[in-house]
Amino acid sequence: MPGTSGSAQRAPWRRSAAEMCLAIPAQLVEIDEANDAGTVALGPVRKRVSLALVDDVDIGDFVLIHVGYALNKISPEEAERTLALFGEAELIEEFVGETAGGAAT
Repeated sequence: MPGTSGSAQRAPWRRSAAEMCLAIPAQLVEIDEANDAGTVALGPVRKRVSLALVDDVDIGDFVLIHVGYALNKISPEEAERTLALFGEAELIEEFVGETAGGAAT
């Protein structure tokens, strides 16, 4: 085939689990209404996120976080189930390690 090397190339939509983008549950611990932002906690890690995409959130609520945005509010039970599954897949330690490198407060 023209333009291809001898090795097989992976289609861009076929990613491994390590390359997949995931939203992760975290608990809202602070709200900055003036900037439509808040701080979430996941274990020892705290991260500032935008709350522009969610309505009616309060301190203590769980939200799904992806690329710095809270996408939606979820129940504490759903957050617990999701975090347990992430733990089984060893994704929590990876996330916390990457985030703690510069985003923890």
